[in-house]
Amino acid sequence: MNKNNKKRMKNILTLLAFVFGVGIFAATTVSCAKNKTKITEKNIQTEIDMEGKNIKEIYFAGGCFWGTEHLFQLVRGVVATEVGYANGKIKNPTYEQVISHTTGFAEAVKVQYDADEVNLPLLIELYFKSIDPTTIDRQGNDIGDNYRSGIYSTDKETEAVVKTEVAKLAKNYSKPVVVETIPLKNFYKAEDYHQDYLDKNPGGYCHIPLSVFEEARNANPLPKGK
Repeated sequence: MNKNNKKRMKNILTLLAFVFGVGIFAATTVSCAKNKTKITEKNIQTEIDMEGKNIKEIYFAGGCFWGTEHLFQLVRGVVATEVGYANGKIKNPTYEQVISHTTGFAEAVKVQYDADEVNLPLLIELYFKSIDPTTIDRQGNDIGDNYRSGIYSTDKETEAVVKTEVAKLAKNYSKPVVVETIPLKNFYKAEDYHQDYLDKNPGGYCHIPLSVFEEARNANPLPKGK
């Protein structure tokens, strides 16, 4: 191959590499744009769902937060959920730090609900059906302090309701109930791939039986005549 042909071949390869790189960049940009659009649309819909409603919030820790979030998403009156890390010792923890069992965080779900549509005692009752409230630092196959059970409140009135309902439900168990009922100290949103996990991965691992999900779906039907 003479010198001119070598130069021509080099130019062609350079051009192909450039086109390939542009294609990858464009595909990545479109993918990111789609994800950002989905997140924005969800945030807008959440704001619409909350507008003019009597919104309260409560935080539930009950083992792996994928299943706990999905449980509450099925309940009529729950307007938004978010998985994250509650009541730990550091700022902005990552999932890897939390599962190292050195940060004190519990996997938890922030639940925002319309108190005119669903009451807190019902949410607590459903939560109890999704866990074994007598096991310490364990639910299903998940073991560790990040899988402990707890209901965390942001105001005294809610905390009083939580303590009262947990005390009532504890009478149904022969062993001591070890669910924490304390104020929320801090909460950090988990990584995006954890959010709505079972919606995005229907076959994903979950310690909660399907029958409990079905019960949650039917727990708060619309009143007759509506």
